Amino acid sequence: MKKPVSKTQKALNLWAIILIIWSIYRANFHMPDWFDEIIAKPLIFVLPVYYYITKIDKEKFLSAISFKPKSFFKDILIGLAIGFIFIVSAIAANYLKTNKPIFSIQSISISRILITCLLALVTGISEEILSRGFVLKKLYEESKNIMTSSFFASILFFFLHVPMLFTNLKITGNLLLMFMATDIALSLSLSFLFLARSSILLPILIHAFYNIVIALFI
Repeated sequence: MKKPVSKTQKALNLWAIILIIWSIYRANFHMPDWFDEIIAKPLIFVLPVYYYITKIDKEKFLSAISFKPKSFFKDILIGLAIGFIFIVSAIAANYLKTNKPIFSIQSISISRILITCLLALVTGISEEILSRGFVLKKLYEESKNIMTSSFFASILFFFLHVPMLFTNLKITGNLLLMFMATDIALSLSLSFLFLARSSILLPILIHAFYNIVIALFI
């Protein structure tokens, strides 16, 4: 008799379909960054998850991905504090490397900063809903093991970034290796944080600040 497919396996099957679609899109369509982050990722990453949660699991979407309004302001404050540490560290590292204050670099305009912040936030929302609010949560619900569920979710998070890393001609050599390593390290940290606080908002904010630092300072 054929064994029924578990909820976790169904969720992983959906993740695999999302990865295939994302890989095909990245390989064949070379759209501007704003289109990828604001249009493509929500459609490819979030829409299937929303359908799965509301139609198959028959749950409320926001509660299913662990969005908790009660912890909203506390998560905002913690996220801003960690983001401030990220930015100060990046400014200090840039100063040590160039001997110039980061704000003296004319290429970083106010408009670029605002656009970068918007794209980083949208990216954080799409990727964290899929990777933490959906995949990690499903893995943890089955295993009840923080370490193993975080580890496997981080590996899947890394593979989600492979199409981007290997189709971006600006990321090569040592920089490529650095991004690969930091992807897994970031995902592990965000996974532990998500499970500890049972809230999606804080991982979204930290992910966004990480992207801002990468885009503006690295």
